[in-house]
Amino acid sequence: MNNTKTALITGATSGIGQATARIFARHGIQLIICGRRQERLDALSKELSELTTVTSLKFDVRDKYEVFKAIGSLSTSFQHIDILINNAGNAHGLDFIQDGSLEDWDAMMDINVKGLLYVSKAIIPQMTKRQSGHIVNIGSSAGKEVYPKGNVYCASKHAVIAITDGMRIDLNPFGIKVTAINPGLVETEFSEVRFKGDPKAKQVYKGYKALQAIDIAEIIHFAITRPAHVAIADLLVFPTAQANSITVKKN
Repeated sequence: MNNTKTALITGATSGIGQATARIFARHGIQLIICGRRQERLDALSKELSELTTVTSLKFDVRDKYEVFKAIGSLSTSFQHIDILINNAGNAHGLDFIQDGSLEDWDAMMDINVKGLLYVSKAIIPQMTKRQSGHIVNIGSSAGKEVYPKGNVYCASKHAVIAITDGMRIDLNPFGIKVTAINPGLVETEFSEVRFKGDPKAKQVYKGYKALQAIDIAEIIHFAITRPAHVAIADLLVFPTAQANSITVKKN
């Protein structure tokens, strides 16, 4: 009997998703890596295929038709998905609510909330049918509190936590684990995206040691490898220098 687990990771072409794919591959987990940048998917597939079996899916989580078409196209050997890592997410802009961009708001709600729902909807039915599976939703400390100019981004991450809690309740009869992992400041492409390439993005991580993508990836791997009777429901993790969203000890 083949006991190899299969994991699908969204947002796998950078940051936490990429680091998670690498650590999963080192532990022999079969991978479905998903993202919007084909060249990055190809490069990561080539790298990880030396460690495990890998396939890639190129789609935008905002497009429900793309999501269902891509996941529906998986070959038989990848259709049994044991672990779903809903990692794709973003922040656009850092503006007072009265100055916010409608396009930025749409992007955050469409990716962080609706995208998570679309991917989950495509995969959960097979988990309920088998009565097994593990869903890990990557939230944020912004889902635990609201900070100045965080308004819509914080709202989207509060929604992720609410959806995760709802999933955990609804999927409890099927024995499916549901985990929220909520990082604080992680040094990834996150700020570059948020500030749209503005050099001030680099200042976000100056003067202290931020969390690294591998730190969160190791926590994700820890969560999905607990014994059957142990479920990590909700985890908040900060770098040592951070006390909350606006309190950071800098040199």
